[in-house]
Amino acid sequence: MTSFQLRTGAPGARILAFGHYQPSNVVTNDDLAKTVDTNDEWIQSRVGIKQRRIAGPEESVVDMAVQAGGKALASSGLSPEDIDLVIVATCTQEAQIPNASARVADRLGIAAPGAYDVNAACAGFCYALSNASDAVRAGSARNVLVVGSEKLSQWVDWTDRSTSIIFADGAGAAVVTGSEEAAVGPVVWGSAGDMADRIYIKDRTSFLFQEGQAVFRWATTALHPIAREACERAGVDPSELAAFIPHQANLRIIEAIARKLKAENAIVADDIVNAGNTSAASIPLALSRMIEHGDVPSGAPALLIGFGAGMTYAAQVVRIP
Repeated sequence: MTSFQLRTGAPGARILAFGHYQPSNVVTNDDLAKTVDTNDEWIQSRVGIKQRRIAGPEESVVDMAVQAGGKALASSGLSPEDIDLVIVATCTQEAQIPNASARVADRLGIAAPGAYDVNAACAGFCYALSNASDAVRAGSARNVLVVGSEKLSQWVDWTDRSTSIIFADGAGAAVVTGSEEAAVGPVVWGSAGDMADRIYIKDRTSFLFQEGQAVFRWATTALHPIAREACERAGVDPSELAAFIPHQANLRIIEAIARKLKAENAIVADDIVNAGNTSAASIPLALSRMIEHGDVPSGAPALLIGFGAGMTYAAQVVRIP
């Protein structure tokens, strides 16, 4: 029997560029205190957030993804014709059909790419990034646009202070291509499906529910070994990391994981303070802003770890473009 012919790709994958987008509408803790029984001190002491960005009624998941994806594509030096796969990580689409990725590609002038969405909630960007890296190395794609875009505001009950103080909207994106040396490390991913009822939306007429304390305990105990394993698989010691970009879930969770990881030389992303929790958008949004502000050096290793509803998690080390 004749074997099938298989395409071969690049030895490794790397990120060429990041881009991000945030809605213009800023909602402060004092703004929330006008409609919910809360105040600035209470919110900051529990989740570390000072303000968040909320999309307008005319802004969709796709709209924000187009903005972030367009910026990443422009910064990458590639043209729309160079992209042959688009992956959008999101869990907050207004409707599940059609997918976001094909529409994002069309609006960016990317003709006939492979296009699919990933729903791994707040871990979605890391899942999508790993898929993009694998596709490039396997020869299934040459250049991939990866986007995390979320409009959580439309799934939040704004009278519920347990969720309304946390979640926000935004998008972040990256362009992935092949390289002779690996600059996207092996992924460490998994799930704890027995805890899926800790964060969920019951049905299409319901709001997001989160059992905050249970999520906090899980995140602060289960995730630092995952982060350390991602470093080990990439051959990078935590002390060598220039940056640590965890999902921006809660400032206390971020600080707890960072302490246990012992990445003493790494800048720890704290985008949550002014951006809120933007689920699958939070990691690329935070890293894009750090690059834009010159906070992290090009070529240095950074550790990403996403985690959230499911409970899904994924981590990998990347070289900063």
